[in-house]
Amino acid sequence: MPNARPNLFRAWWPAIVWIGLITFESTDYLSAQNTSSILYDLLTRIFGQINYYDFEYWHHYLRKTGHVVGYAMLGLLLLRGLWMTFGNRADRMRLLPVFAWIGTALVAAMDEWHQSYIPSRTGTPWDILLDSVAGLAALMLAYVALRKRALLSINKET
Repeated sequence: MPNARPNLFRAWWPAIVWIGLITFESTDYLSAQNTSSILYDLLTRIFGQINYYDFEYWHHYLRKTGHVVGYAMLGLLLLRGLWMTFGNRADRMRLLPVFAWIGTALVAAMDEWHQSYIPSRTGTPWDILLDSVAGLAALMLAYVALRKRALLSINKET
């Protein structure tokens, strides 16, 4: 008889590691000033002289892209953990993405709160909004994909 209890470590370790990565990225080591100087030095060694003001413009959007990718992935990893913990029953299908999004928004809020205490960082409500929307978008796509998959499996059974 298979074990009916979920393996919580297997379900949650990716999300926990990802939250740890977000926490590390929230430190002074990966502040805009530090990543800017490291990345600018690297790119000028590879491509030669680069206009610094153009670089700073793209550096800002590269960092915001990191927010989007990071929190979209967090939302999906939280959904995975919830899915593996509580199962994929149809009656829970709508609630799991909601709880994954709430978790994503909470991590985003805690991350920005943490950054507000670091002199080289800035914790802003706009980043909480960006992170939460990124998580929501990824979870909406996952919900649609999972719903379609569930409907396909139902059609195959009938």
